[in-house]
Amino acid sequence: MSYVDGFVLPVPKKKIEAYRRLAKKASKVWRDHGALDYMECVADDVKPGKLTSFPQSVKLKTGETVVFAWIVYKSRAHRDRVNARVMKDPRLAEMCDMKNMPFDAKRMIYGGFKKLVGF
Repeated sequence: MSYVDGFVLPVPKKKIEAYRRLAKKASKVWRDHGALDYMECVADDVKPGKLTSFPQSVKLKTGETVVFAWIVYKSRAHRDRVNARVMKDPRLAEMCDMKNMPFDAKRMIYGGFKKLVGF
């Protein structure tokens, strides 16, 4: 079985490169502490919907795009152990200065998911 933390967040288009740098650093931290996979994807074919959509989920503003990301673990217990170590890692603290984040963390959606179908 595996477990996934999933994220959807708005990123200003002009800050995509800054976000990419942050994501590359974060990927290294999570993988160093045992995450099995770490993926960050930027919207390519994502349109506003009539009732729901990725843009609506994060209250996307003009000049922003959507990032969809996930981190894979062996299990929820493994995720909890990895995240406990990640939260104590000084590299994360230096990356997470909320005043300098290249996205609006208040509009980020995230949660943990048990695998239903997959390889």
